Amino acid sequence: MEEEKKSLNFIEQIIEDDLKNGLKRNQIRFRFPPEPNGYLHIGHTKAICINFGLGEKYGAPVNLRFDDTNPEKEEQEFVDSIKKDVLWLGFKWDKELYASDYFGQLYEWAVQMIKNGTAYIDEQSSEIITEQRKNPTEPGIESPYRNRPIEESLNLFERMKNGEFEEGTMSLRAKIDMNSPNMNMRDPVMYRILNRPHHRTGTDWKIYPMYDWAHGESDYIEQISHSLCSLEFENHRPLYNWYLEQVYDENKVKPKQREFARMNVTYMITSKRKLQRLVAENVVTGWDDPRMPTISGLRRKGFTPASIRNFIERVGVAKRENLIDIQLLEFFVREDLNKIAKRMMVVMDPVKLIIENYPENKEEFLETENNPEDENAGTRNIPFSRELYIEREDFKEEADKKFFRLKLGGEVRLKSGYIIKAERVEKDENGNITTIFATYDEKSKSGSGTEESLRKVKGTLHWVSAKHAVAVEARIYERLFTTEQPDAEKETDFLDFINPDSLKTVTAFAEPAIREVEIGEPLQFQRIGYFTKDIDSVSEKPVFNRTVTLKDSYKISD
Repeated sequence: MEEEKKSLNFIEQIIEDDLKNGLKRNQIRFRFPPEPNGYLHIGHTKAICINFGLGEKYGAPVNLRFDDTNPEKEEQEFVDSIKKDVLWLGFKWDKELYASDYFGQLYEWAVQMIKNGTAYIDEQSSEIITEQRKNPTEPGIESPYRNRPIEESLNLFERMKNGEFEEGTMSLRAKIDMNSPNMNMRDPVMYRILNRPHHRTGTDWKIYPMYDWAHGESDYIEQISHSLCSLEFENHRPLYNWYLEQVYDENKVKPKQREFARMNVTYMITSKRKLQRLVAENVVTGWDDPRMPTISGLRRKGFTPASIRNFIERVGVAKRENLIDIQLLEFFVREDLNKIAKRMMVVMDPVKLIIENYPENKEEFLETENNPEDENAGTRNIPFSRELYIEREDFKEEADKKFFRLKLGGEVRLKSGYIIKAERVEKDENGNITTIFATYDEKSKSGSGTEESLRKVKGTLHWVSAKHAVAVEARIYERLFTTEQPDAEKETDFLDFINPDSLKTVTAFAEPAIREVEIGEPLQFQRIGYFTKDIDSVSEKPVFNRTVTLKDSYKISD
């Protein structure tokens, strides 16, 4: 029992304590509450996995609630992309809800607060309000409208709702404490005027609730037991609780806000504003560019839901922020892809190899495993002929004993095929090798059971039959930034650290089976890396994005 207790993270411990103190198991409920003002990124995956993971652990429902209180930046496009991302990660929500579902109730509660003397209409500009708040060590200055008559505030608030005033001319503020050391408690704004259409409510509303007011009350309406958010909202918790007290019915569950550390990953940025700059200034091709840290970008690059979930589980739930090495994420991607990715022969930088003693008109099909890590993956047949492509770097005219690939006079095995020996080369006028001439051992065919087929040679090369080769576009993605924390220095523009070589495109040659691959299907280009088929593919030329390299020196600690 003691070991089980130690294995709990601090959020799980809070929940367990709440259950011991009277919370019923059927009262546990969570939510994931994104604002639909952009695409979800790697940082959001932590909140998604925590909330939905707890839902799975406790058999509790998890709502997907969109905090859509800012019509200036929110769009249906972002709502759709968020839903797609959550489902792709493998989670299903109980109810799809919106803060805008509660605009009517929030307005009624705000009216009641005015009647109770805990809210008032302020006719000052936002700049003056900010100035009057001062700083945590200096008392704030009360608004001259703070003690205006209740009936006057009620009248003005209704007229605000009816659209009688211009933006910025007045706002509804909570009356709390202008001397509080917590700046969030110094009469925060609850409503502001925005004459903007909303993506769901159209032009019905001329005023919109502020996040802090809408968020906690939405949790309360939905009876969320544990409102989990990142550490940046820790100093908002007193305001969250104060707002709840204004509407709380003791017969209902009072949501409990608790905070966990955000997840920062090296070579990535997660500021929506900065991600928008990357898109707007055409540094990337869009929100789903494979170099972006968005979930849609990671998906397009070939990352798998399992790899991301395993990564989040490994990172764990902490109270203190830290910087996670991107190599840890790539480790889990490789680990998952190694289990599920079909192996294929693709030559990235081809040089022709002619097997001189192989019959000119002969073709045969060699059986090879789709994935040696998966016994149920089956096999396929690859065409073999006299003229092949191999990687240019797999051949040297002369090499030392540590070079285990092909060299003049040396032997290698062709993957799933024969043992060959390099005999001579042909070069162009600049001295570049254009063709390698070789001979093969006819009895050395892999799997044939002959004595020659069991003969050991130190090198094994992948290859593609030149006659059957399919030209493909391979996009080689590197990290978008040249430094681990591109936005760490406030004095420096993060765009100064853009990697000019973050994308290279090559024409490669692949075995014919490449045509049958589906969009998004994971592959291992043998001896090269993991790739996935891109949405830009056309039948004449499939496009493949490199997900990660095949190997890395990074080792995960126990």
